[in-house]
Amino acid sequence: MNLILIHPSEIDAANRVVLADGRARHIIHVLKATPGKKLRIGRLNGPLGEGRIERVEGSAVVLECTFETAPPERPQIDLVLALPRPKVMKRLWAQLAELGIGRIVLLRAEKVERCYFDSHVVEPGFFNELLFEGLQQARCTHLPEVLVRPLFKPFVEDELDGLFASHQKLLADPAGAGRLDDVFQPGRKTDRAVLAIGPEGGWTTYELDMLRTRGFGLFGMGERILRTDTATIGLLSMLADRMHAR
Repeated sequence: MNLILIHPSEIDAANRVVLADGRARHIIHVLKATPGKKLRIGRLNGPLGEGRIERVEGSAVVLECTFETAPPERPQIDLVLALPRPKVMKRLWAQLAELGIGRIVLLRAEKVERCYFDSHVVEPGFFNELLFEGLQQARCTHLPEVLVRPLFKPFVEDELDGLFASHQKLLADPAGAGRLDDVFQPGRKTDRAVLAIGPEGGWTTYELDMLRTRGFGLFGMGERILRTDTATIGLLSMLADRMHAR
């Protein structure tokens, strides 16, 4: 845990917060912090700051908080992901927050089992805790917006253009003959990109056509067929490198 992340509702009028959960246990038992010690903190979806330990009361910690004026830059990459198997998605949540994603759309594709959307891994009460964990690891405060869309065609026809109107649109699939650098446009004025990643069996021809008609540039990663979590982390890392190098 490289950042103590605090929800705005936890901060009182005097800019103090009382922590009595896993964050407090980390402060007491891992950091072995004592009164007077200063810690890196952040306000969820807000600025970073500094927390001074005012006192430790049993298993609770009282912090006096000071925050910077402006929040960190919002992550520049959004993700449209064909929902993988629940156990794979469980592994991905914290990693997506660590890498820095602004919006995550979990989408049903033809090769995605409908029952995946009945899993607890797509419930906010479950995934927000893992996203929170990833943010604290990466020292980021921006909680990704998560949209769960179990119908492919209505989402693409009715929502996609509005959500990603000014984005560079990138479509990953084994059918892509080119590579990321063949479709990524570093000279574009937009500072945002959206990456669409299909299921392990790939997007269908119909799905590829639907996305390409809405401006998505198709590319591949080579001949190897990767698991969803491996491909997602690799592709996002590659794209982040291109975005930061512009």
